[in-house]
Amino acid sequence: MSQEHYFSSKPASEDALRTVRVRLAGRELELLTAAGVFSPEHVDHGTRVLLDHAPEPPADGQLLDLGCGWGPMALTLALRSPEATVWAVDVNERALDLVRRNAARLGLDNVNAVLPADVPGDVAFRAIWSNPPIRIGKPQLHELLTTWLPRLEAGRSAWLVVQKNLGADSLQRWLGETLPSGTAVERHATDKGFRLIEVRSPDA
Repeated sequence: MSQEHYFSSKPASEDALRTVRVRLAGRELELLTAAGVFSPEHVDHGTRVLLDHAPEPPADGQLLDLGCGWGPMALTLALRSPEATVWAVDVNERALDLVRRNAARLGLDNVNAVLPADVPGDVAFRAIWSNPPIRIGKPQLHELLTTWLPRLEAGRSAWLVVQKNLGADSLQRWLGETLPSGTAVERHATDKGFRLIEVRSPDA
């Protein structure tokens, strides 16, 4: 059995593209996935909870899909907000390639699929959507979130979907205790065993 993980930087298994039918932004789409990325067979339950319950994204500005996988969140953001710039960020280079291929299939030119280090340091985000990789462990997860969540524009929100059984409530408490004073951290919805957490940055 392969020991490769979807958060590996360069998955070593054979790259066999497959097509899946999914519904994003109210449209039935045929998109590409492959082995070696997160949830290659379908839009996973956590991502679907976020897509179903998060409010409409801002119409413009810089939007972030943190841990994009093959791209269901990033593509939804780009379809819903064609005037925005969508940053699809992942450490898995195969996932980024799939996002680029899928954006091209949909005729989207507002998606930047990049490694974390390739996002310019001065970019601030009007919204962040994320199904964060809980299984990488608390230290890495906490570093990930404290790196990116403070890059929200003032008074803007990040939407995080986390499985209840994998520590959603404790993560919510930790975020409230750790992020800068004035940050609001609230549970927005619960569905299919997942929590949707809103993290709203302090107003300017």
